[in-house]
Amino acid sequence: MPDNPARVGAHSVEALILALRGQRVLLDSDLARIYGVPTKRLNEQVNRNKSRFPPDFMFQLTKVEVEFLRSQIATSKKGRGGRRYAPLAFTEQGVAMLSTVLNSERAILVNVEIMRAFVRLRQIMSTHKDLARKLEALEKRVGVQDDKIQSVFDAIRDLMKPTEKPKRRIGYLEESRGLYRAS
Repeated sequence: MPDNPARVGAHSVEALILALRGQRVLLDSDLARIYGVPTKRLNEQVNRNKSRFPPDFMFQLTKVEVEFLRSQIATSKKGRGGRRYAPLAFTEQGVAMLSTVLNSERAILVNVEIMRAFVRLRQIMSTHKDLARKLEALEKRVGVQDDKIQSVFDAIRDLMKPTEKPKRRIGYLEESRGLYRAS
């Protein structure tokens, strides 16, 4: 992340937003890097203001979630200088609350960009839902017409088949019996 808060863009923040427990969140280490403070200091401020961060604003990752993230983003392994505690994950409301406990000009500017990133993601998700609904409606419409289209193709195939000519019989007709005899 750039050191200049004015250069922190919503697009760069969007890349850091994760989906955990059905929510979009930012990890404490990523937020600390964006705000330009050590993760330890950010977490100290959060701990000093615990009442401002209920579970729907912030939660600590489980061991399973930490292992999953470790495999996804290649964080350091246990025993090699990694973290002592599981990371904290901040929801959109938690990030907004961080601006009240981190009183700096940079925190305010960065927070505005983070909020823009969350709004942009919501808009993208809404657009995807609209497209999914339209696609589903189109599939239903085509599904109903599928049988009709198939019957048209079948009729065309029938017309393309060569017509069978009556076979010419070889032999002569015995008029008294009405039979053909092969010669």
